Amino acid sequence: MKLSKENLKKYFLPENFFNRDLSWLEFNRRVLEEALNPSLPLLDKVKFISIFFSNLDEFYMIRVSGLREQIRARIFEPAIDGLTPMEETLEIEKGVKPLLTSIYDLWKKTVIPALKENNVYISSFRDFSKTAREQLKEYFYKEIYPVLTPLAFDPGRPFPYISNLSLSFAILIKKQNGEKHFARVKIPSILPRLLRVDHIIPTVKKNNSHQPVKYIWLEDLIKYNLPILFPGVEVLEAHTFRITRNTDLEIQEDEADDLLELIEENIKQRKFGSVVRLEVEKAMPDFMLETLVENLEITKESIHIIDGPLGLSSVMQLYDLPLSHLKEKPFHPVTPSIFEDEENIFSLIKKHDIILHHPYDSFNPVIEFIKKASQDPDVLAIKQTLYRVGQDSPIVKSLIEAADRKKQVAVLVELKARFDEENNIYWARELEKAGVHVVYGLVGLKTHAKMTLVVKRETDGVKRYVHLGTGNYNASTAKLYTDLGLFTADEAICADVSEIFNFLTGYSEQKSYRKLFVSPINVRESFLKLIQREIKNVKAGNVGRLIFKLNSLVDPVIIAALYEASKQGVQIDLIVRGICCLVPGVPKLSTNIRVRSIVGRFLEHSRVYYFYNKGDEEIYLSSADLMQRNLDRRVEQTFPVQDPKIKEEIKKNILDIALRDTEKARLLLPTGKYIVNRRVYNQSELNMQEWLMNFVSSNSKPIKKKVK
Repeated sequence: MKLSKENLKKYFLPENFFNRDLSWLEFNRRVLEEALNPSLPLLDKVKFISIFFSNLDEFYMIRVSGLREQIRARIFEPAIDGLTPMEETLEIEKGVKPLLTSIYDLWKKTVIPALKENNVYISSFRDFSKTAREQLKEYFYKEIYPVLTPLAFDPGRPFPYISNLSLSFAILIKKQNGEKHFARVKIPSILPRLLRVDHIIPTVKKNNSHQPVKYIWLEDLIKYNLPILFPGVEVLEAHTFRITRNTDLEIQEDEADDLLELIEENIKQRKFGSVVRLEVEKAMPDFMLETLVENLEITKESIHIIDGPLGLSSVMQLYDLPLSHLKEKPFHPVTPSIFEDEENIFSLIKKHDIILHHPYDSFNPVIEFIKKASQDPDVLAIKQTLYRVGQDSPIVKSLIEAADRKKQVAVLVELKARFDEENNIYWARELEKAGVHVVYGLVGLKTHAKMTLVVKRETDGVKRYVHLGTGNYNASTAKLYTDLGLFTADEAICADVSEIFNFLTGYSEQKSYRKLFVSPINVRESFLKLIQREIKNVKAGNVGRLIFKLNSLVDPVIIAALYEASKQGVQIDLIVRGICCLVPGVPKLSTNIRVRSIVGRFLEHSRVYYFYNKGDEEIYLSSADLMQRNLDRRVEQTFPVQDPKIKEEIKKNILDIALRDTEKARLLLPTGKYIVNRRVYNQSELNMQEWLMNFVSSNSKPIKKKVK
C-alpha cells in the first residue's frame, strides 16, 4: 500500500489520536513534576514553577482563546480526536485545576518554608515591626504612589479597560454618605513584583553573619496603603485579580499594502482581545466576582479561584539570587576543539562538515561565522533568515556591518513570529536603515527555516558556505535550548539553499530540490517515502527501524503512516518533548511504537529524524516538527547529515543516550499519561543532559586562539 493521505484515512478514528491540547497539558504536568522533584535544588524548583505559569499563560492566550472563538462561532464539529470545542474546553479546565492545586501546595508547603530555612523571606506587610512598616510606607509614598491610578466605576464612569496578564485590585469603597462603589487599581508591571525589603530599609550589618534576604509582594505593600489613594473614604474590601486575553493575531496578509504596518496595527489590537481567563484570589466575595464576570463578559467556567499569589511566573526573579548552593552546578558551553587552530573558518568548513550541539557546544562559532563573513573582503553576499532574534543581537550587528562594507546582504525577518513581532519590527527597520535588503516572507506562510548563506570569491571561483540549524539565531536561547547546527560547503546543499532564498525573496515555483526537503512543498511526502522504504525492507525480510526526536507530533497523515509501519513490523522510537497525538502501545495498531518525553534543565528543541535503511543509515535534521502548521503553512528546511562521523556522533551521543535516559525520560502510556522510564536489568541511572554536559567538558581542550 502506498502511503498517501487517501490510503491512510482508515486510521483517522477518534480512538487513534490524543487531543493535542490535552497532550500539551500532560507536557506542562511534566514541567510541574520537575518542580516537585525532591532532589532538585530549591531555586531550580522556583525556576520550573515560573516556567509552568509562563507556559500556562501562553496556552490560554493562544489555544484556549481559539477554542472559545470556535464556541462563539457555534462550531460543533469534533476534531480528529472526537472532541468538540466545548467538550475540549471543559476537559482542559478539568485538567488544569488539579495542577494549580498541586503547584500552589508546593509553593506554600515546600518552597516558602525552604526559602526561610535558607534565610530568604517573603513576608506580609503586617509581619514587619511598626518601625519597618513606617519605612515601607514612606517608600510606597515616594516610589509607588505616583505610578498608581485609581479608577472608579459608577454611572458616570465606565468599567475600566484591563490589560492582558495585568494584576489588579478590585476595591469596594464606602463614601461618607454611606454609598458604596467599585474601583480598580492596576499593580504596575514596570516595578518588580517582589520588592527587596532589605534594600529598601536600611539595616545594620552584623559582622560574620549572613544577612537575611527579605521580600514583600508589591501588591501586599499597595494593599496596606490603599487609604492614601482614597482619602476621605473607607476602603472596605480589596482583592487581587488577573485576566488573560486572546492575543492570537488574525492577519489578513492578502489585503495588506505594507505587512510591517499591518503587524504594527495588529499588535495594538491584540491588547483588546476578548477575555478568556479570570484569576481571582480565594478571599474575593461573590458580589465582587459577579461584578467582574458581568463586565468582563466571561463565563464562570473560565474563572480560576487561586489560594495564593496570582501569576507566579514572576518568581523567576528569585532565581537571580546569588545563592549558588541553591542551584544546579553551573554549566558553561564548550567551543569544540576543531576551532582551536589558527585557521580561517571558511577553510575549516571547506575541508569537512562541522556539527554543533547547543548548548553543550558554544554558539560563538555561529556568531563568528557571520562576523567573519561581514569583515572578509572576499565575501560578496550574505543571506539569512531571522525568526526570533533576541534583543541585543550580535548577528544583526554583523549583518549591518556587512551592508556598511557594501556587501550584498539579504535578510528575511519573520514579522509574524508570535510574541516577537515588536522586536522583529525594530530589527527589520534597523537593517533597512543600513541598506540591507529586508523581506518579510510569503503571503500565508511563516518562514521558520534557519539558514545562512555566505557567497565568497576564491582563487578557483565563487564558493558558497552554509549554516543550517534546528533553532533560532539567538545567542541567549542557544544557552537554554538544545539545538543542532551544521556548517557545510556541500555544493548541492548550497545550491538548494540559494534556491530557497530565491523562493523567499523573488518569484519561484520550484517544486524539487537536490538534497533538502522544503515545507510547504515536499517534507510530508518525502517523510512518507522514507517510512514506506522501511516497510518495504521489513517485507523483504530485513530490519525496519525509525527514531524521531522532535518537539511535537500532531500531523494525522504522518501518525497514520507510523501506525501502518508499526503494523508491518517496523520498530519505532519517538522522543517527543511536548505534544504527541499518537497513541503508542495499542495492540494491532501501535505495538511496535514507543514514545518518551524528556524534560530537564535545558529545553529539548532539536529535531532529528533517523531511518535505518538496511544498515545504510540516514539522518535528517530539521527546523520542522511534524505538525500541519510546519508541513503546510510554514517555510521549513530539512537537511541530511552526510559525514559518517557526524552521523555516528548524533546516533551515539543524542539518540542512543536519549533512549537510555532513566532520570528525566518518561514513557507515554496508551492512556495519555506518562510514567517513569524504569531501568532495565544491569543498567545504571542515566540523565541524558548531565551525561552530555560531562561528555563535552571532559573532551574539551582550552582554546588557544580564536578562529579567524
